[in-house]
Amino acid sequence: MSEQEIQNIVQMNTALRNENAILKEQLALLQEQYDWLKKQVFGRKSEQTSVIMDGGTQLSLFPEEKEQAVPSVVETVSVPAHQRKKKRTHEEWMSSLPVEEVRHEEEQPVCEKCGSEMKEIGEEKVYDELVYTPAKFHVRRHIAKKYKCVNCGEHPESSTEPCRIRLAEYPKPMIPHSFCSPALMAHVVYEKYVKGIPLHRQEKDFISKGISLSKATLSSWVGIAAQQWGLPIVQEMHKRLLVLNIIHGDETTVQVLHEEGRKPTTVSRMWVYANGKMNDYSIIIFEYQPTRGGEHPAAFLKDFHGYLICDGYDAYNAVTGAKRCGCWMHTRRYFVEALPKDKAAYETSVAAKAVEFCNRIYHEEGLLAELTPEERYEQRLVKVKPLLDAFFAWLEEQNVSGKGKLAKAVNYALNEKKYLCTFLEDGNVPIDNNRAENAIRPFAVGRRNWLFSNTANGAKSSAIWYSILSTAQANGLDAEKYLIDLFSHPPGTILLPWNES
Repeated sequence: MSEQEIQNIVQMNTALRNENAILKEQLALLQEQYDWLKKQVFGRKSEQTSVIMDGGTQLSLFPEEKEQAVPSVVETVSVPAHQRKKKRTHEEWMSSLPVEEVRHEEEQPVCEKCGSEMKEIGEEKVYDELVYTPAKFHVRRHIAKKYKCVNCGEHPESSTEPCRIRLAEYPKPMIPHSFCSPALMAHVVYEKYVKGIPLHRQEKDFISKGISLSKATLSSWVGIAAQQWGLPIVQEMHKRLLVLNIIHGDETTVQVLHEEGRKPTTVSRMWVYANGKMNDYSIIIFEYQPTRGGEHPAAFLKDFHGYLICDGYDAYNAVTGAKRCGCWMHTRRYFVEALPKDKAAYETSVAAKAVEFCNRIYHEEGLLAELTPEERYEQRLVKVKPLLDAFFAWLEEQNVSGKGKLAKAVNYALNEKKYLCTFLEDGNVPIDNNRAENAIRPFAVGRRNWLFSNTANGAKSSAIWYSILSTAQANGLDAEKYLIDLFSHPPGTILLPWNES
């Protein structure tokens, strides 16, 4: 065998080894994706430490000699113990409901032992039951008295004016040329945007009760009400949101079937913005946009100059006037997804130790929940900042490469380092974006039922109603009663979904 043939064999062997290494890496990545998808379908989705860790066992973050590198706490602050909210009893919440008393008596009670007639000596409550009255429909017929002037037009030979006749003043219909009432409109909107019942299911429910209301009619009513009653309120909410110091931002997908210039399969976006927990009332605003581009949050938050809490999506960098803050829950979630399948490997797992770092940060942050913003700012620098410094110093030492979930988690945390530390600047700024994620959850739940919006105008109407109803519920209002009150006012009335002191 010639030297050239040997060299060709060596080169071929090297190429095959390289190809084998690449295929092994691809196989490992596919296996990781398969395990994650299987867990999403069949496994528990909880991110609680007691679930993802074996019995909630905590790992040691540092070798014993390195633990002393974390500065000791010089000043101690007493934190009030957490008081769990007492659960209301049946008697407490039933006391606010109207009571219907049903008395049971016997005409001629006799003793079952001796047969003598028995005498009534009093009464006793034996039990309560909660009664549900199904929806009822009736027609409210508006009849206006008709009046005629007794002087005008009585003598046609001397006057060319007709008799003056007019009707008594009466409230105009909510929607011209329709039989929609405030209570009916409130019920339809509440059913769809709070309970997640699509209009076609509501149509079937109305038909089963003998009411012929088509989906097209309901959709038209909802759109008209959104523009005339809902839009002015959302615009006022937007103004009030921009003057605050903290705004949370997030977005999720929505499909619109008929939108000019776009295919029905094209994915659009529903953006959500919410104020922080430290305010007197909650504001949650949804905004429909056809794309995920950064120009949308930039336009919505054009006049905002506070702290913007969001995930690692680069589109938020387009909001030039705000100071961007990262989300520690997103950071932790990436490491949770990168945990090894075998819990026995957690002791040496980079992902497991990163999760423990995040747990420690959340634990220390939780101890500061009852402090004033000024006290929280000071204690964060003493207790939380050393943990952040230690976490990123440890993370930079890890030699992680490839395209797996662990590499993705490490790169995400390191790329977001600047934003993940911004919350240290202000005691009011939270460490995660849970506020926006919780706000967007009702929309995601409803989307499972109605699946898509038919038109862009329908998606915009949905954004309006989700904004108003999510805000009303976050402020503890009875959303359906609020809608009845709103629709009982003329169009354009600014009835904000919270109680202002």
